[in-house]
Amino acid sequence: MRNLPRAGIATAIALFIADQLSKFVVTQSLGIDSLGDATTITSFFDLRFVPNIGISLGLLPADGHLTRWALIALTGAISVGVAIWMTREKNRADQIALGFVLGGALGNILDRARLGYVVDFCDLHIGDWRPFLVFNVADAAITVGVLVLLVRALLVREKPPVEKSHA
Repeated sequence: MRNLPRAGIATAIALFIADQLSKFVVTQSLGIDSLGDATTITSFFDLRFVPNIGISLGLLPADGHLTRWALIALTGAISVGVAIWMTREKNRADQIALGFVLGGALGNILDRARLGYVVDFCDLHIGDWRPFLVFNVADAAITVGVLVLLVRALLVREKPPVEKSHA
């Protein structure tokens, strides 16, 4: 049997739990659970409840029952592809990056299936300027995982194994 990518799987599980736990704390423990609810944490970071019915940048809004489940199916299929890639990936760093993507994707899929939207709550800003959309731990994990994969693919060259000569 093949060696399972334990580091990637552990990363995916840890990020899924961190995502769901953070959403629980924000919406349940802190009561930031309605559109417009917000709490200032620092001068540049607020917790702000935003129910996200689409994907990144408001694309593909899933505002109906059929579109919601179609988006779940699409992101589920992508997650299966990421999981398969992770099991075939030999590089541990790439396995972990894929774990970031998978854990984040599964966290957002669970929200969408359970609630009909994804809970976003991280609002980074400089004064009134908001360079980012409101996001969550899952979104951050997906972004970090994809960036690591891109940097490694474009900039990191693995040295091929040195062949031993037989004299």
